[in-house]
Amino acid sequence: MRHVFLIRNVNLGQRGHPSAADLLGAFAAAGAADAVSVQSNGTVVVESTDPSALAEAVEDALEGATGIRREVFALPLTVIASIVAEHANRPDASRLELTVHAAPVAAANEEVAREAQRRGRCRVLTAGEHEGTAWAIMLNEVERQSNGTPVVERITGGPATSRSLATLRKVVERFGDSGSTGAAKVR
Repeated sequence: MRHVFLIRNVNLGQRGHPSAADLLGAFAAAGAADAVSVQSNGTVVVESTDPSALAEAVEDALEGATGIRREVFALPLTVIASIVAEHANRPDASRLELTVHAAPVAAANEEVAREAQRRGRCRVLTAGEHEGTAWAIMLNEVERQSNGTPVVERITGGPATSRSLATLRKVVERFGDSGSTGAAKVR
């Protein structure tokens, strides 16, 4: 099954960040030589039968290559496609982002969650969980802002990473059932 891997705190090519070769090399070292990097933000698509093990192996390989450990989260492409289908036609779709973090979702203190969303100028619209990865659809108050990551990190106390709905739409268009680009199957 195709999975979308979202690597935290990556901006390929910028100083202090891994290169595209580092990122794809980490996937190759983890057994996913045909992984495809979609954008410079650490979004990678590859077939996997054990995405949790692959994510952990990529974290280890990327740390070995760069000296910095970066969290890797994975969701099936089918989950990403469902999220895009549900939210793509909203009038505020350009202000939406998907924020992922480790599951299970801890019950956050409601006051902390409200304050984090108020200060971060975004709010959780809906949330879910899939095989070790929790996710939230965040609505930013301001166009072209991305505030989901720090807000979810304040709420959960753990690392998170976000991708815009526009990025997710590109992934689905390229790799979904009607997309033509394939990715090889690994563990």
